[in-house]
Amino acid sequence: MENSTEVTGFILLGLSSAPELQSPLCIMFTLIYLVTLVGNLGMITLILSDSRLHTPMYFFLSNLSLVDFGYSSAVTPKAMAGVLIGDKVISYNACAAQIFVVAFATVENYLLASVAYDRYAAVCRPLHYTTTMTASVSAHLAIGSYICGFLNACFHVGDIFSLPFCKSITVHHFFCDVPAVLALSCSEKHISEVVLVFMSSFNVSFALLVILISYLFIFVNILKMHSARGHQKAFSTCASHLTAVSIFYGTVIFMYLQPSSSHSLDSDKVASMFYAVVIPMLNPLVYSLRNEEAKSAFKKVSVDLKKITFLR
Repeated sequence: MENSTEVTGFILLGLSSAPELQSPLCIMFTLIYLVTLVGNLGMITLILSDSRLHTPMYFFLSNLSLVDFGYSSAVTPKAMAGVLIGDKVISYNACAAQIFVVAFATVENYLLASVAYDRYAAVCRPLHYTTTMTASVSAHLAIGSYICGFLNACFHVGDIFSLPFCKSITVHHFFCDVPAVLALSCSEKHISEVVLVFMSSFNVSFALLVILISYLFIFVNILKMHSARGHQKAFSTCASHLTAVSIFYGTVIFMYLQPSSSHSLDSDKVASMFYAVVIPMLNPLVYSLRNEEAKSAFKKVSVDLKKITFLR
């Protein structure tokens, strides 16, 4: 194979080749994916069905759930097939599609920053909140997030699949992730690796800067409050978002913002498990269990379902 056009597919090694781990891995992937489907689609349905949740924050959360559902669905079913029936071959186009969808998760990066700005407006400028976070502003922030994600994904797919693959077609991973596929190229990869780190650093740093500045103002504002009730309300407003931010950025920084010489493919697989499989499952749980409005809406839906069942 002299160049990438002659590669028709890749072989995914998976998380582990140990026979005794295949059944536990299959059960784990299945359970995680089911929880992810129910959690994210349930979150979207809950937000759409309850008018009390038609606010900017829940608008962003519904988009977060949509993105989580998307890239979990691009990764987990193929990983399940590899464990369950041993189907470890992935076509060239399917591999490119996986990289596109996973790189498209940059949307989540900017949506988390948008939620932080929304929380800043809610806590620090409550009297001007409705004029600050209008439907138009929310829509523009969400559209901007999707545009950034699309451009990032297009760049990574175009850059990686313009390189020649002549060493091996075996991907030391359970899905086509950027560093794992990039490692297969036999050409000079230094520029691509530098660009990968630069773009990842820029996306993460910019969004983190917005989040940190927003929460700096929020914490300063909280310190000025004399009411314990006010403190509790402000912290409960931000707690779920801070939890999601910590999990997401901790994993991304470990995965991408380190030099290639420090990369361990096995540790990369564990980190990828978090951001591609586990985080999409955790996000709806974090936001629903730690948010009073979401819990209230869920209880209302449960009561309504019970009434409908009783009437039948």
